Amino acid sequence: MALELRQQLKLTQQLIMTPQLQMAIKLLQLSRLELVDTIHQELEENPTLEEIQETADTTKDRELEESSAAQPEEAREVTIDEKINEDIDWSNYINEYNSPGKVNFESESRDAPQYEAFVSSKESLSDHLLWQLLMLSPTDIEKKVGSLIIGNLNKDGYLQLSLDDLYQQSGVSMEMVEDVLETMQSFDPVGVCARDLRECLLLQAKLLNINNSLVTDIISDHLKNLENKNYKAICRALKVKLKDVIAAVNVIRALEPKPGREFNEETPHYIVPDIYVYKSEGDFVIVLNDDGMPKLRVNPFYKQAVSNNNEVSTNTKDYIRDKMRSAAWLIRSIHQRQKTIYKVMESILKFQREFFEKGVVHLKPMVLRDVAEDIGMHESTISRVTTNKYTHTPQGIFELKYFFNSSIKRLNGEDIASASVQAKIKKIIKGENPKKPFSDNKMVEMLKTDNINIARRTVAKYREMMGILSSSKRKQF
Repeated sequence: MALELRQQLKLTQQLIMTPQLQMAIKLLQLSRLELVDTIHQELEENPTLEEIQETADTTKDRELEESSAAQPEEAREVTIDEKINEDIDWSNYINEYNSPGKVNFESESRDAPQYEAFVSSKESLSDHLLWQLLMLSPTDIEKKVGSLIIGNLNKDGYLQLSLDDLYQQSGVSMEMVEDVLETMQSFDPVGVCARDLRECLLLQAKLLNINNSLVTDIISDHLKNLENKNYKAICRALKVKLKDVIAAVNVIRALEPKPGREFNEETPHYIVPDIYVYKSEGDFVIVLNDDGMPKLRVNPFYKQAVSNNNEVSTNTKDYIRDKMRSAAWLIRSIHQRQKTIYKVMESILKFQREFFEKGVVHLKPMVLRDVAEDIGMHESTISRVTTNKYTHTPQGIFELKYFFNSSIKRLNGEDIASASVQAKIKKIIKGENPKKPFSDNKMVEMLKTDNINIARRTVAKYREMMGILSSSKRKQF
C-alpha cells in the first residue's frame, strides 16, 4: 500500500464564539451587583480602562446631554458578525455609546457609606458558650470535654454526638462526660447542647419550674400528636380536659425550638432592584438603577501613546491596542446590556400592564417566546436578561422570571396565570376561620365559583410551594 501526500481544498462552516461575544453573553446574564464586581475587576486588570470621576461640571453636562438626547437606537443582540474595527475613532466612541437616550438612570451619592459598615459583627454561639465555660474555671479535662461538645453543635445549638461518641473521643470517664454536658445544658441560651427537640423543650420547662406537669408529659410522650394538633388523642391518653391541653400547648408554643437561632451568623442578602417602574402622570416610567455603576472610558494617555510613533515600541503599541479594544468591547457590551434590559422590561410592561395597575391576581400567562417575538430577539437572550434581575414595581419587588408562568384554563373566558391562582389560594386561606380552616377540596369548590377549574392535588402543590400548612395543622382551638 503506497503512501502519498496530497493537497486538498475543503470549505466548512462552523459557529465560533469569539471572546467579544463571550463577554457580551457573560455580562448579559450577570446581576447588577455581579456586574459592578466584574467592572471593578476589569479596572484592575486593564490599564487602559478608567472610571470617570463625577464632578459638578460633568454631572451637569451629562444631565444636559440626557435631556436633549434622541430616542435610543434599536436594541440588538450581539452576534459574532459584530467586530471592532482596527482604526477606532477613540475621540468619538464615548458620544456613541455613552448616550443612553430614552434609557433613564437613577443614582445617589457615590460617597454614601454602606449600611453594613455600621453593623458590628455578631458573637458566635461557640464563643458565647466557651466564655461561659471559662467563667467556671474548669480543669483541663473539663475544658477538653467542653470544647469537644461546643465543636459538635450545629447552628441551632443541638449536640450532634451521642454520649458514647463523646466518651470515645474525649478519652475520659463517662461520668465526667455526663457532668460536663449537664453543666453546659444550663448555659445561655436555654436549651442549648440538647440532643433532640424533646430534650431541648424539657430543659426549658425545667428552667420555668414546670416539671412533672401536663406540659412535660406532652413534651415527653406526645410530640407527634402535638405536631399534628391531635389534641383529642392527648386528652384520651392523659385523661385530662381539652382546655387544659390547650393551655399547656400555649406554654409549649412560647418555648424556643432552636436555641442557637439568635447567634445565627448568616448575613442577610438585600435585594437591590436593577429596574424601577414608577407610575407618573397616568403612565408607567422605566428607570434603570445606575447607583454605584462606574462610568467607564479609555484613558486618553494611552491613546496618545499609541499615536506617538517615536517613543513607544511596536510590541508595546500592540499590547495597548489590544487592551483598548478590550475596553471598548466592555463599554459597548455594558451599554448594549442596559438597552436590552430596558427593551425586555418595556415588553413585559406592555403584556402585564394590568398586573402593574391592579396586582398579582391580574397577572397574565406569558412565556419567554412572547417577549422574544415582541422585541425581535432569541428566547435564550430573554432568559439570560431575566436571570437574577429584580424590578421594583408599585406592587412590590419581583424577579423578572416571576412574570413568566404557565397558564391554567378557565371554565369560560381567557386563561389565567398560575401565580394568580396561587394569590387567590393565599387570599382564601387568609380570610378563613382559624377554628375551621378550609380543606383543599373546599378550596377547589371555591375556585370553581371564580371560573377556575383545578384538581385538589394542584391546590395542595401550590399551597406547599407557598409554605402554607394543611388544614389540620392550620386549625386553632
